[in-house]
Formats: sequence, structure tokens, C-alpha cells
Amino acid sequence: MKKILTFMMAFVSLLGTNAVFAQSESNSMMAKLSEMDSNQLTVLIIMGVILGIIVLLLILIIYLMSFITTVFRRENPAMAAEPTWWESFKEKFITGDVEEEAVEKKEMSDHSYDGITELDNFMPPWLQYVFLFTAIFGVAYFINYSVLGYGKTGIEEYEEELRIEAIASEERKANAVAGIDETTAVYDESSGALAVGKSIFETNCAACHAADGGGGVGPNLTDEYWIHGGTIKDLFTVIKYGVVSKGMVPWQDQLSPEEIQNVASYILSLEGTTPANPKAPQGEIVGASSEVIPAETPDSTAVDGQADTLSVESE
Repeated sequence: MKKILTFMMAFVSLLGTNAVFAQSESNSMMAKLSEMDSNQLTVLIIMGVILGIIVLLLILIIYLMSFITTVFRRENPAMAAEPTWWESFKEKFITGDVEEEAVEKKEMSDHSYDGITELDNFMPPWLQYVFLFTAIFGVAYFINYSVLGYGKTGIEEYEEELRIEAIASEERKANAVAGIDETTAVYDESSGALAVGKSIFETNCAACHAADGGGGVGPNLTDEYWIHGGTIKDLFTVIKYGVVSKGMVPWQDQLSPEEIQNVASYILSLEGTTPANPKAPQGEIVGASSEVIPAETPDSTAVDGQADTLSVESE
């Protein structure tokens, strides 16, 4: 019984040591568990309970076998002289016949230097089995990777990880793009985003705001005056939902959230440019001290925008 308890304590200690060295793996396992639904977790719990019951039954069987063997050895003196199954197992696979090896001094006479003779030390069975296993594993590893070519080399595994990460990166990017709205839009000043925004602007917005943003039916987009706010989120809102009363139609059904953000970013990049025929300022400007400065009243003869194309109510 003491041997069984000692074995169980050593096993638990080994598990604890492995848990310390496998912290990163356990974190990834917890992440996978959090992604499971209730049905998968239920099945996993049931399998864990069944496995636990099986382990307990095995421990109980081992204990009963040890108990029965002890009873038989006490009632039968001849059996008491024989080694137990654990002693036989230990001698055959773990320690070997230590007493026999201790009696025989295997001196290597040809390895004697300055009166110091080397001994052919005994190798325990478990170490012999480990050495044999590593030799077989090494041959199989070489054949699998170098001869047959079934296994992936380190470079191939690295390239596969890069491929998987590229797919995951695209998925994350798609999710981020799909989540863009008037509360999360940001000014994207990258050349690619501005190029896309310019193309969309020239196709859909130039009719009302002019190709250079100077304004026409719609207001001027190049000065500092804005009717509905001049931040990226304000522009995103106007483009997405439109201002129907001023002839600005909503574009949320024609443009994707990313395209709306690109157009809004391009419009912001027009501020400070010099259009060929700029329209008079409209709306108001917020100065450095947050003072609202109204624009001059536009000419009463100016055309009130009533168009079906994109007419961002900026300045």
C-alpha cells in the first residue's frame, strides 16, 4: 500500500511539474475551451467524468490485487518467500539484479591508466530500453523525413504556420472592416485608402462638389467651414445616412463601411487645397479655442442642393 501511495504522489508531482512547463499550452487550451458551445462542453465534461471513473477503478483493482496477494502470502509461507509482482517488475525493467551486479567487478584491464582502472558499469534496464527506443526513433525519423519525405521539415512547418496566420489575419481584417460604423470610423491617410476614396469621390460626388472639391450644388469641401461637423465620424454619418432635406441621399446601401471611411478620409485630405472655382463658405468653423465662428451668409441666389448624387454636408 505504501508503494502505491508513493507512486501516486510521484505521479501527481510529475503532473505539477509538467503544468509549470506547459503554461502557454494550457492558456491556448483555455482559449479553445472558451470558444466551445454548451453542448460541446457537456460532452467534454461527461468524457472527463468517465475517464476519472476508469482511473479510479484501475487504482481500486491494483489495491485489491495487492491486498489479496498480501493475504495469500500470510497464509502460505512458501509464497511469502517468493518476490512480489512489483519486485519482479522492478528487477526486470527498472533496477535489474543489483546484488548480482555488485558482486561482479567488471574491470576493464585495457583501460587502466596510472593505476586507475575503468569499470564497465552496469546500465539499468530502463536506461537500456530508453537507448533502444531513441535508436529506433532516430532511424524512423530519418527514413520519414529524408528518405520517404512524408514529414515536414522545419522550413515547411514554418511556411505552413505563416500560411495559417495569413488566413487568420485576413479574417481579423474582414471582421474589423465589417465593424466600421459612425462610432468607430478613423481617418485613414494611407495611399491605398485615399486612392480608393478619390476614385469613389470622382465617380459619385464630383457632380455636386466638383472634382477638386470646390463645390457646386453641394458645399465646398476644401475650406474649414462645415455644416454637419468636420470630424471623420461626422463625415461618415453624413455619407452613410445622407441629408435628404438638402438633396444628400444615403449611401449605406451602395458603399461598404470601408468605402465610406475611405471617401470620408479623402474628403478630409482636401482641406487646405485650392480648387479652381471655390464656393463661398457655408456652416461654421471651430477655432483653436473651441469658439464657433459662423460663416458669412451665402448669396441668396445660390442654388440649394437638390441632387441625387453624393453631397456631403461639410462646410
